[in-house]
Amino acid sequence: MTKDRPIIELNNASFHYQDSKQIAVHNLSLTVEKGEFISVLGHNGSGKSTMAKLLNALFLPSDGQVLVAGIDTAGEDAQWDVRRHCGMVFQNPDNQMVATVVEEDVAFGLENLGVAPSEIRRRVDEALEMVGMQDFASRQPHMLSGGQKQRIAIAGVLAMRPDVIVFDEATAMLDPSGRRDVLQIVRRLNKDEGITIIWITHFMTEATLADRVAVMNKGELVMQGTPKQIFTQVDKLDQYGLDVPPMTDLAKQLRDAGMELPEGILSVDEMVVELCRLK
Repeated sequence: MTKDRPIIELNNASFHYQDSKQIAVHNLSLTVEKGEFISVLGHNGSGKSTMAKLLNALFLPSDGQVLVAGIDTAGEDAQWDVRRHCGMVFQNPDNQMVATVVEEDVAFGLENLGVAPSEIRRRVDEALEMVGMQDFASRQPHMLSGGQKQRIAIAGVLAMRPDVIVFDEATAMLDPSGRRDVLQIVRRLNKDEGITIIWITHFMTEATLADRVAVMNKGELVMQGTPKQIFTQVDKLDQYGLDVPPMTDLAKQLRDAGMELPEGILSVDEMVVELCRLK
């Protein structure tokens, strides 16, 4: 991969399931730069999870091309190389648990790659420390909370040292505290470790934390831009069956009631600042 080449490239990529006439992803073109944090939104059936599986070579495009770190996912024997560069964390962490002890679960992928035992030990310890689960190394995964299990799933991916991690609705099954903890870890991985994050979610407040937001509808990319650029288009998002962050919605209601508030308010802190300016 050349220095300036995007880490992810989807070039007119399409995919359809054999048992369905409808195309799940249609003519999708999207690039993601190394170190970027991009959030992907879309209602159920919009194609965002299918896109995620294309990035990890779980699915291969029926048309077009998907490149990960310059590697064509459809290339012969390319899947393992792709997955070294691009890890994936799913909605239900139980689906990623394969061992009866936490540290063995984190080591599973490395063992499959034939990594030396001493290197496995080092990477497992490092990954568990990065997600704050080093004290749980000898615990049984089924005894952990949902948020703790998701941390272990992330550690298993981190141990592989990927350039990109795709999170497919990774906080959907967690309580607010668990979601907050996982998001803090993900943001730290992005800012401090330089890992590219593709964050698929239906929580609008999570999407506001991204550098860029991409919106999918009926398998196509229909909007992309910064969080402020996307969430100020309330009516357009409504057409695609999507909400806006609570503070953005509140700001719109207050503007409709006559208050002089600017567009683009996304968070409680921003709302407080703008209300104080009205005094």
